[in-house]
Amino acid sequence: MGTAGVRTDRLGLLLAQFDQARETAQVRLTGLSDAEYLWEPVDGCWSVRPREEAVTPRAYGPGAWVIDKGAPEIPAGEYAEVARQAAGGMSVAKIAEDWSVSVERVEEVLAHSGEPEPDVVPVTTIAWRLGHLHSGFAGQWEWSFGERRREPRLMVDFSPSADLALERFWAALDRWRESIGAVTEEQLDTVGFSQYPYGSDPDDPFVSVLFGANLELIHHMAEIAVLRDLWRARF
Repeated sequence: MGTAGVRTDRLGLLLAQFDQARETAQVRLTGLSDAEYLWEPVDGCWSVRPREEAVTPRAYGPGAWVIDKGAPEIPAGEYAEVARQAAGGMSVAKIAEDWSVSVERVEEVLAHSGEPEPDVVPVTTIAWRLGHLHSGFAGQWEWSFGERRREPRLMVDFSPSADLALERFWAALDRWRESIGAVTEEQLDTVGFSQYPYGSDPDDPFVSVLFGANLELIHHMAEIAVLRDLWRARF
């Protein structure tokens, strides 16, 4: 991607980063089959699956297929984020509420935030990562630009079809991109412009929410790319 004509204001840089990530992702996901989309490389994977076959206690979704979600916990990869939230002034009680865990659990995480992170993150399928991203972007759009009332975990109808899942996912990303493209400087600095209920959005300026959404897209798409490489090399 060249630098000619690239905006250098805050929103311009975030939009350029998002656009590049989306373009790369769409190219990388070309040719995704249903078998690869649902492939579980190891036992105990999280995925999307029929409701009656859900293997996790908080699997969610509005339809016949749901996405796996485990018992309330702070993932090891988020310990640094919890420490950042606390350092930024968020109360332990608020952090516990956001993560649906006890105050004692947050205090335990904070006490060990500088230590190596335990390996407790499950391996997830491409279907899970796409569904997780779709659910997040759909929910953040609703609670930033929509009516701010719909339950995010009931907004995405998960599917076993890779083509259908991708069609719906790209549409959700495009709606998000159209809306953030019109955000004003004042809105960028507005704390709580996004009221997305799962996370720190209500306590953050919207520019931080956009930055975090870009990182979420980039890191999950990188993980999907690795899974695609492993799929090709599995035999």
